[in-house]
Amino acid sequence: MDELRRDFIKKAGIGTAALTVGGLLPGFSAKSYGNVIGANGSINFAVTGVHSRGLAHIDAILALKNVTIGYICDVDSKVAAAAVAKVEKATGKKPQIVEDIRKLVEIKDIDAVTIATPDHWHAPMAILAATGGKNVYCEKPVCHNLHEAELLIELYKKYPKQVLQYGCQGRSGTQNAIGIKDIKDGLIGEVYLAKAWYVSGRKGIGNGKPASVPQELNWDIFQGPAPREDYRDNVVHYNWHWFNTWGTGELGNNGIHQLDNVRWALGIDYPEKVTSVGGRYHFEDDWQFADSQIVTYTFPNNITVQWEGRSCNNYGVYGEPNGVMYSGTKGTIRILPENDKYVAYDLKNKVIKSYEGEVIDDPNHMGGGGLDLKHFTNFAAAIRDGKASPAPLIQGAISTSLCHLGNISQKLGRTIKVDPKNGKILDDAEALKMATRKYQPGWEPKV
Repeated sequence: MDELRRDFIKKAGIGTAALTVGGLLPGFSAKSYGNVIGANGSINFAVTGVHSRGLAHIDAILALKNVTIGYICDVDSKVAAAAVAKVEKATGKKPQIVEDIRKLVEIKDIDAVTIATPDHWHAPMAILAATGGKNVYCEKPVCHNLHEAELLIELYKKYPKQVLQYGCQGRSGTQNAIGIKDIKDGLIGEVYLAKAWYVSGRKGIGNGKPASVPQELNWDIFQGPAPREDYRDNVVHYNWHWFNTWGTGELGNNGIHQLDNVRWALGIDYPEKVTSVGGRYHFEDDWQFADSQIVTYTFPNNITVQWEGRSCNNYGVYGEPNGVMYSGTKGTIRILPENDKYVAYDLKNKVIKSYEGEVIDDPNHMGGGGLDLKHFTNFAAAIRDGKASPAPLIQGAISTSLCHLGNISQKLGRTIKVDPKNGKILDDAEALKMATRKYQPGWEPKV
């Protein structure tokens, strides 16, 4: 794993020493000084967005040693109170509730902020937290659009002394790392095709009706950087995923895991071309993204990556609900990045190597299982003693960009050309306009 982590750091263009947070280094900002933690120091966490994935964050943090959860941040007072009760029951200590992230990041005794809010808040919150001197764990997808991905890359380079990690837990999967190392070492020869997929059995979300904002919900802060819309009854707490204003569709919601695994395995960043086909076929409702989608990415050096998503038909691909299959000149490797499984085959389809991690089957982990704990363990180690994070935010920004490129191609109904050096859209003014979004005045994220 250490070798693979060094690969990440080298690829990101920074040195391992730049991630050291165990002592005051040249250029360490005054804001960050309060977050210098010794190897045996306790880490005080603030968890934001605690309706679903945030609960998985809490579970993982509570399993760590020498940590506290001092603050809970959520725009729903009932959800926040339930999270506080969960922490208090486990630790005997009651976290404080802070409704507004802008006030949260001003609190000096917070060492790390974890972000599990709706997608449109991810990048703005990460920027607020990092510039406020905090270490940051940001859920996938790390941003709502390509412009924000560029901001996060800038943020990562600007604050190298802080740990900025993203939530693709597969980056901490032992068997994932072994399988990917075998790919890099040539076990299946030159890889020319990666097939990735995710399927689910989601139901329709109906057609929303105007409704009064629930008393417990701060709808204004929920919307945050997004342009204001009237409240309706089919958005909160989960269906925001399927609206352009707040979500990124299935590609951003789950495709990010598989595409991130592909980038890690093949050492690739941005494609040359992206083509997406599909549509919203299963239900007639307010869902604004495709529920059936196939995206083809053409990369330099004759590498093709294809992602298939079926949100409402859960018949698995190769018998699995999600995964990646790598085709090479000497064989095939299948990796299930969210389940820490890996199998290698030769050209006669004989199994030549396989591993299966010890993933906890616990619904409270909201899909991450034991990998959540591994990922948070690595996050804490990076904060305490400067070990390189297996998932530096810069890599999350690049992987999330692939999702946005796929969604842009899908909405336009055509192939888009991309500069493989930096991920920028080429020769397409209409597509380029979709690389950013309209922000609520005064809420525009800046680094």
